[in-house]
Amino acid sequence: MNGHVDVLDDARTIARSILETVKREGRTSLTAPEARELCEAWQIPIPKEALATTADQAAAQAEAIGFPVVLKIVSPQILHKTEAGGVLVGVKSADDVRAGFRRIVESAGRYDPKAEILGVQVQQMLVGGQEVIVGAVTDPSFGKLVAFGLGGVLVEVLKDITFRLAPVDRTEALSMLDGIQAAAILKGVRGAPPVDREALSDLIVKVSQLVDAVPEIVELDLNPVFARTDGAIAADVRVVVDFEPKEARPRPSSEAILAKMNRIMRPDAVAVIGASAEDGKIGNSVMKNLINGGYKGAIYPIHPKATEILGLKAYASVKDVPGTIDVAVFAIPAKFVAQALTEVGEKKIPGAVLIPSGFAETGNHEGQDEIVAIGRKYDIRLMGPNIYGFYYTPKNLCATFCTPFDVQGRAALSSQSGGIGMAIIGFSRSTKMGVSAIVGLGNKSDIDEDDLLTFFEQDDATDVIAMHLEDLKDGRAFADVAKVVSKKKPVVVLKAGRTSLGARAASSHTGALAGNDKVYDDVLRQSGVIRAKSLQDLLQFARGIPVLPTPKGENVVIITGAGGSGVLLSDACVDNDLQLMAMPADLDAAFRKFIPPFGAAGNPVDITGGEPPTTYRNTVKLGLEDDRIHALILGYWHTIITPPMVFAKVITEVVDEMRAKGINKPIVASLAGDVQVEEAAQYLYDHGIVAYPYSTETPVAVLGAKYRWARGAGLL
Repeated sequence: MNGHVDVLDDARTIARSILETVKREGRTSLTAPEARELCEAWQIPIPKEALATTADQAAAQAEAIGFPVVLKIVSPQILHKTEAGGVLVGVKSADDVRAGFRRIVESAGRYDPKAEILGVQVQQMLVGGQEVIVGAVTDPSFGKLVAFGLGGVLVEVLKDITFRLAPVDRTEALSMLDGIQAAAILKGVRGAPPVDREALSDLIVKVSQLVDAVPEIVELDLNPVFARTDGAIAADVRVVVDFEPKEARPRPSSEAILAKMNRIMRPDAVAVIGASAEDGKIGNSVMKNLINGGYKGAIYPIHPKATEILGLKAYASVKDVPGTIDVAVFAIPAKFVAQALTEVGEKKIPGAVLIPSGFAETGNHEGQDEIVAIGRKYDIRLMGPNIYGFYYTPKNLCATFCTPFDVQGRAALSSQSGGIGMAIIGFSRSTKMGVSAIVGLGNKSDIDEDDLLTFFEQDDATDVIAMHLEDLKDGRAFADVAKVVSKKKPVVVLKAGRTSLGARAASSHTGALAGNDKVYDDVLRQSGVIRAKSLQDLLQFARGIPVLPTPKGENVVIITGAGGSGVLLSDACVDNDLQLMAMPADLDAAFRKFIPPFGAAGNPVDITGGEPPTTYRNTVKLGLEDDRIHALILGYWHTIITPPMVFAKVITEVVDEMRAKGINKPIVASLAGDVQVEEAAQYLYDHGIVAYPYSTETPVAVLGAKYRWARGAGLL
């Protein structure tokens, strides 16, 4: 172990020495010899090579290395050597090396007459193997990311690349090899040999350790890397640096976050700054929601002139309130917030809920910076500004000017948008879902998603956490917390802005390919987060995931009364990474005992539409009883023989019967039929069977979400 530490210390020392030279010379990238020295220090395999300053020297070096060789221009100003005509491959003789030397020096001079030409790199030419790219980039939100994908020209054409937070371990590195669309190529196709996965994963680990240990490296490319059966060697190395330190976002400890969030979310006393007795005012709506919502704690209206509001004694300032206050809800114009927030700080109130708009979202960054500075000075945690407030149903707390909501449930939801918050309320009410909390985050000047995750992880009233977000102020902090929380409770995220207007400008292939949404997709998956593709997905996952028991295996069986539904349900399984069970012969025979000869066993099991309730009962019971089946998907077709509510009650009875015997498997249902299927679907949902009318996609998507969480949490 000490030997490994010593090697890393030596590597860091070499990196520091190289970077000091680069910084002193005012450069933003490493030369090829510097990049080679860096790779050697971190034990990253690279070809034999040497730097030549004359044509004759290049020829002698090529003969020592062995033909064929590659010639590459070396210039601090020329990063993309090929574009400058600064690369020759397959040079086979000393005379060709001399001629090639002169040619690429002349080409580079024409490309950039001001470029400093340090010489020509003579490099062993690698042949054979699969070309891949291993790289790293610094993301504004997530920080250091390591990347892997197909290399050479394919990286620009296919853009088949995957990202992880750096550093990664061997397991995560191996997952990257399987995380690209062309993963099968690495395993060998059409007679091609497989690549050395251990060597390739080791290379990814080393690159991730390098960029994590040397913060000045903002982009790094090993492209192409020749991945062969006996190792992986980086043929070309590009390193971009930035010596301007980035200001780190303040991050309190988990204990400090919980100390404040518990008082904000579960307050015993609330002050409403800007409370009003006048209908139509935000301060009036907040007061009514607190009073009429059944909140049992103390409520202190704050108003500069009023002595009483809605039957409660009013105070000119929070400093005049004799008791302790846990959270202050602001319902005053933006221009008055700073002064009132200062008084909140002097009163030692730990949290402020900032409903007012008119800050960064309107371009008033200076105003928002001012309140953030006040919050930090007095150690006040700020929720908002520009939010609708929040709900916490275990305390009957409606700290918001939106419609009251008091249906308690086990789902906690948050949104950056007020409109999305209202959609959450409406959906929760219409589906009888119930929530533990609904929180608006708005501009996220301080409190953001990782603070909420830290709170909801230990909140006994919450079983699932669903979040709508447009960005992450500190993606690294979110990922670190989500990785822990998702092992315990499902975390669902709807990331708005999935479409990209174009990759950010970058000096490396890796940087150019780090499209914002691709990074979010990979990092959320790495953190165990379930990603919702739409608002409907977010809401349905929040509703359905807590209802479904955790599966004990991957085998899914479809039982349907309609062949067409079976096909669509099968497609949905593929879309949601669900594994349709290959039906064993004995189980196939067992199902056939209950279905007509013109039905179809196998998987899906098609019992046909004209079957009585007993056929549904017998086949579902068999599916639940057989230990080889881990989850069931039901497709119902409305017939007079088995009407919707008859179907619903039969399925509920057999599921309850199996649960009484200790058999509790996830089961979802798709109901096709006339309007009666709506009532039947709700009946099934009320009895712990996730069911939807008119949709084959939604029930399977909810089941897929439960499976993704179970896999990420290590339960499968």
